[in-house]
Amino acid sequence: MLAYGELLAFDRMANDARLAPDLRRRAVLSEMAAVEITNYRRLVERLGELGADPQAAMVPYVASLQAYHDQTEPRDWLEALTKAYVGDGIADDFSREVAAFLDHRDRELVLQVLHDSHYNQFAAAEIRTAIESDPKLANRLSMWARRLVGEGLSQAQRVAGERPALTALIVAGSGDQAGVQALFKRLTQSHGARMTAVGLNN
Repeated sequence: MLAYGELLAFDRMANDARLAPDLRRRAVLSEMAAVEITNYRRLVERLGELGADPQAAMVPYVASLQAYHDQTEPRDWLEALTKAYVGDGIADDFSREVAAFLDHRDRELVLQVLHDSHYNQFAAAEIRTAIESDPKLANRLSMWARRLVGEGLSQAQRVAGERPALTALIVAGSGDQAGVQALFKRLTQSHGARMTAVGLNN
């Protein structure tokens, strides 16, 4: 799931870089894309070491992850940044939670390939500055962020239904359904804090 997510992120960021208002910002998003493809290679190598066919391992996640990105195509630079900041932030939080249930080597790999805080800070600063310059943007970007979350949850439910082994890992790692509920509560709280930090409404 992570490997295909990184491959998609590379495609998306490389494409979204063209929405940048200047070359400096275009370069930053292009650098982000380069990091994603490097992470993809690391994950694919690890899948090979585990005896898996990387392509076969990724295929079950293609439809849901592709659907998420198809349904959340940004129309402009700020929507692209909000998707990177909000959408990738939630995905990272989830991956970080699941990583806790893996063995040490794989847990460390997952944590290492999560999105660089430097780029998250860049996206946050861009969004915050834009809202300070034009407060009306907050409503539009907040609605966009809610759409991102809604579509993300919809596709997550799809994955859970199609990949019971992933659901079983989360339930087993959390201890029970109460643990799963606590996990999603932490994800919700982190998302709320992320939105507030840049001036967006939950």
